[in-house]
Amino acid sequence: MTSPLENLVETGVLQKEPTNQREYDGLVSSGIARLSDSRNIDLTIESRFDLAYNAAHALSLAALRRAGYRSNNRYTVFQALPHTLGLGADVWRMLSRAHQLRNEAEYEGYLEVEESFVRDLIVAAEAVEAALATTLR
Repeated sequence: MTSPLENLVETGVLQKEPTNQREYDGLVSSGIARLSDSRNIDLTIESRFDLAYNAAHALSLAALRRAGYRSNNRYTVFQALPHTLGLGADVWRMLSRAHQLRNEAEYEGYLEVEESFVRDLIVAAEAVEAALATTLR
């Protein structure tokens, strides 16, 4: 039986690419640092959102890269989380919503985000970090 990630290769959504330890380590390091910074309540809510989103993306991309795949689409790294880290829909749906808000901010110049959303985003990013840490690096 073909794996879900292999199915995404067949449709062109993912590309197979050998894991690069240096790239993986850099993504994890960046993700952890950004996640830590996102907890700084002295920063603006927009900065904290940006840091938490990019932390989640870096950590999710690290998991995908470790599995031997690459995506040119930022969103796909979140969709792959059930297959790369075994995370449930609650995590990737939260990250999907954050991705939508990030796109609105990047492409439409509009970001309105609540403190509670940023807290939930941080929790989702922490779940990615924890799952990554419990699997072989």
